[in-house]
Parts: sequence; structure tokens; C-alpha cells
Amino acid sequence: MYLIFIVLLFTLAVTDLVVGVSNDAVNFLNSAVGSRAGSRKIILLVAALGVLAGAMFSSGIMEVARKGIFNPQMFTFSEVMVIFVAVMLADILLLDVFNTFGMPTSTTVSIVFDLLGAAVIVSILKLMNMGHSLTEIGQYINSSKAIAIISGIFLSVIVAFIFGIVGQFFSRLLFSFHYKKRLKKYGGVWGGVSLTILSYFLLIKGVKGASFMPESAVLWIDQHNLILLLASFVLWTTVFQLLVTFTRIHILRVIVLMGTFSLAMAFASNDLVNFIGVPLAGLESYRLWGLSGENSDLIMTGLSGEVYTPSYLLLIAGSIMVVTLWRSRKARKVTATEVNLARQGEGSEKFKSNRFVSWLVRFSTYVVDIVADWIPKRFKAEINKKYIPKTYEGKKKPPAFDLVRASVNLTLASMLISIATLHKLPLSTTFVSFMVAMGTSLSDKAWGRSAEYRIAGVFSVVGGWFLTALIAFVVAGTFAFVIFEAGMAGVIGLVVLLIVVIAWSTRKHLREYVDEDEQSSVRMNQTEVPELNKL
Repeated sequence: MYLIFIVLLFTLAVTDLVVGVSNDAVNFLNSAVGSRAGSRKIILLVAALGVLAGAMFSSGIMEVARKGIFNPQMFTFSEVMVIFVAVMLADILLLDVFNTFGMPTSTTVSIVFDLLGAAVIVSILKLMNMGHSLTEIGQYINSSKAIAIISGIFLSVIVAFIFGIVGQFFSRLLFSFHYKKRLKKYGGVWGGVSLTILSYFLLIKGVKGASFMPESAVLWIDQHNLILLLASFVLWTTVFQLLVTFTRIHILRVIVLMGTFSLAMAFASNDLVNFIGVPLAGLESYRLWGLSGENSDLIMTGLSGEVYTPSYLLLIAGSIMVVTLWRSRKARKVTATEVNLARQGEGSEKFKSNRFVSWLVRFSTYVVDIVADWIPKRFKAEINKKYIPKTYEGKKKPPAFDLVRASVNLTLASMLISIATLHKLPLSTTFVSFMVAMGTSLSDKAWGRSAEYRIAGVFSVVGGWFLTALIAFVVAGTFAFVIFEAGMAGVIGLVVLLIVVIAWSTRKHLREYVDEDEQSSVRMNQTEVPELNKL
């Protein structure tokens, strides 16, 4: 039976990789897609290379066990298998539903609270069967880790949003919307700063995390951070100044594509464990069980350490992620949601306003008007000059926002994630990337008359993220209860339920995709045949 569980875990891992990439692709595709930094093929190629590199640079540490969401030494082999199967089923179900509705969520929050929910229920059932008090559950669960993650994520939402607003404001003052001439003056330094941050981001999120990196090399990097930063700044500033002066290469496109590669690599190296960590833990549990003489009551102390992943498994996982990145329509839908919320100018709105949002917009406008009265008129006039929007005459589909904002999005997100990583602070790349993008769009005066709808959208997405924790806890806990009580029959029933939900969500998405194609065809026909507009 347990061999079937292992096969099921790895089958679910493939599915989890697909739905996970569909959800998290928005983190690194949003800026490049929204600014049209390149063709779709170029953007996807750069992102795919980043994902592959990140998968191979991943240390393969079973993060979920190392962080200790639950204490494996308190559980038997049969109990941890119940937890792992319930977690994978719940995680796929949750992420697929979010993807279907085009709502980005945090895969880190999802997997952590899946583990927490399943472990809590199994702990309660175990204590009840042994006749022990439920007050002993603290010995089984490391609840402080979950609290630290939630508080860290909440803080990162606020910090990322503020950094986005401030960073974009000064960037727009420097370049304005008509930035070509100013790039000649400041492009070298701008590129140097951006690529220094991105390079350092790659260093601490990629190379330092690689399992094949010697400890001496990692130690040297830790001891020479300042030298590496200064050398990187001088090198990139020189390179970009030469490009600006002697070539026609658009350095902002280079920065955006490099940022896309960096975040894609970070996603794969960091978040890969969210998708394959649990199956690998199950495989390690199965190995220990076999060595014990197939004792189902084996205490899983062996899971308390670190578990490394063979390189070939990382390569397979990376390849699945790349294929999903190219083929997934749901990934495009999630990306479209974020790009639409961050776009410059008016357009169709996906989210509806409500009384609270209307009040918030009126109050914010009132406060801004009061502050504006204190600003000297000459200074306000200079600021307004920088915010004269660029027109895209002759373009049927102009970019959602320009390359200046795209470069700020990627650079700031990379910087914040790097700082958090250095200080071992919990955060989600999804939260940081999204909130930076929302902050820069607000600072760019992109919301305008659509402010109520944009704010409603932001609240919907952020609320969905925090709701993820509750839903994941409840669903995984329910699944663990079913499997614990019903055994294999429960597993079969839940697998059938998952198949039904995925089939429903796929049909729903395909219907929406066909409807969009038909609407696009109608609009095209009306444009090509003016007589239709007169009917």
C-alpha cells in the first residue's frame, strides 16, 4: 500500500509543478510582459533559462522538514504518509482553483498551512486514540514558525508597497515618461545600480544555495559582500555607459530581461521545494521504513535532518516547469490579472468597487489635496512636467506600462527579497513582486478614474492570499482526517474528487478562452468592415 502512496506522491508532484508554475509565473513575467520588453517568445525563453538554472542551482534541501512545521520525531511512518498525501492533494486543489479564476496566491503560504493543517488533525487524532490530553499538541506542532511566516508576509506587503511608491516617484522625476534623452546622461549609472542589485540577488539566491558550491566559496562570498558589490557596480556602470554612448541597444530592455531571468531563477531555486519537497520527504520516509524491516510504527526521527535531492530529479522538475511556462494558458490568465491592475490608463475592469473602497478613495484624495496645498506651486509644476504621459500613436496595443517602471519593479523586488534572505526573514516572492508593482503603478498615477476598481482588485488579491492560509489549513486537515479514518478508500475518493475539480476548472477555463477568442474576432470584423458598426 505504501508503495502506491509513493507513486501517488510523485504523480501529484508533477501536477503540483504544473499548477504551481501557472500561479507563480506572474512573479517574473509581469514586468516584461506588461512593458513589452521583447516578443513573447523572447520573454519566455529568458524566463525558461532562469527556471532551468534555478532548478539546477537549488540546494534541494527539504525546506518543509528543515523549517519544522511539525516535529517528525513525534510521528510514525504511517502517520507522516497520511500527512504527506493529504498535503499534496490539498495543495493541488487549492492552487488550481486560484489559477482558474486568474488570482495569484502564495505557494509558500499554501504548502506551509497545508502541512500545518494536516499535521494538527493527525496529532489530534493520535492523542485521542492514545487517550492523552489535547494540550500536548504543542509537542507535535511548531506553531511559532507559521506565526512567524504570516507576520513576515504581512510586514513584507506593507514594505513592498511603500518601496514601490517611493522608488517609482524618484525614478519618474529622474527620467519622466519621455526618457530617451535622459538615458544618455544617467543610463550608465541607472544600469549599474540595477544590474548590481540583480547580480547580488542572483548570487545570494542562486550560487550560494547550490549544493555543488564548496563551503570555502560560500564563505568567501559572505566575507567579501562589499567588494563584490563595488566591483559589480563599476563593471556594470562602465558596460552600460558604453552601450548608451556607442550603440543603439535599449538598456532598459536589457535590465528588464535580466531581471526576468533573475526572478525566474530565484523562483525555481527557492520555490521548487514547495512542489517536490513533500514527495521527497515521503520517499525518504519510505526508504527509512524499508531499512527498519517495514515497521509501520517506525518513529520518523530521520526526517529531522536535511534531505538533498539528486541532480537528475532537479533537472526533471525544471524541465516540467519550463514546459508548463510555455504551454499553460492559466499562467497567462494569472499574469493578465496583475498586468491589468498595474496598467497605465483606462480600460476594462475585472473587479467591482464597494462602499469601503469608495470611502478610502475619497479620504485619500482629501489627504492628498491637503498635502498638495503645502507644496510650492513651482515645485508642483516641475513634478507635473515629469508626469506628462507618453502617447503611443499608431499602436493598436500599446504596452501596459513603460520600461522605466518595469525596471523599477524588478530591481526593487529583487532588492527586498535579497535583504530578507540575508536576514532570514520569511516572505513570499509573490507578495513582494505584486505589491511592488501595485506601489509603482499608484506612484505613476496609473489608477486615475479607475482607482476604486484597482484598489478593489488589490484588496481581492491580498485578501485571497491571507485566505489561502485558512483554506489550506482546513482543506488539508479535512483530507488528513478522511485518509486517517478511511485509509486507501479515502485516498481513492479524494483522488477522484481532485480529478473532477481539475476537469471542471479546465472546462471552465477553456470556455472562457473560446469566448474571448470569439469576442476578439467580432471586434476585428467590426474594425475591418465599417458597415457593421452602422447596424
